[in-house]
Amino acid sequence: MNIISNVITLPLHSIMNIEELRNYCIRKPLATEDFPFDEHTLAFKVEGKLFALTNLQKVEHTVNLKCDPAYALELRETYPSEILPGYHMNKKHWNTINYNSLPNQLIKQLIDHSFALVIKNLPKKVQLAIHEAKGK
Repeated sequence: MNIISNVITLPLHSIMNIEELRNYCIRKPLATEDFPFDEHTLAFKVEGKLFALTNLQKVEHTVNLKCDPAYALELRETYPSEILPGYHMNKKHWNTINYNSLPNQLIKQLIDHSFALVIKNLPKKVQLAIHEAKGK
């Protein structure tokens, strides 16, 4: 952080692009990608369960991620312009995130959170396979 003439400037954070978003999501254990709705909406799933969804045609780059309801509200209050209730999703459990305006590390944490919520409801055998794959 630099202080210049009583003005505080924060260091620039790296901005995630669609390739980085895709690479991060697809590296998750047992993750798959497809276009289940149309040729522009890319979905990331684990065992057929959705954990991330993005539209490749939108000018504003957003991703829908699953989120714990209380945490979702907290995020929306903290980042009111960047994190909104999930577009075309259950707004209690999903957020739409403008990933071009938030730090990469936060986006990755939110993807991890979404992925963890999804695998938590999968059969124990699948959860074990995912945890084993993480260790490799």
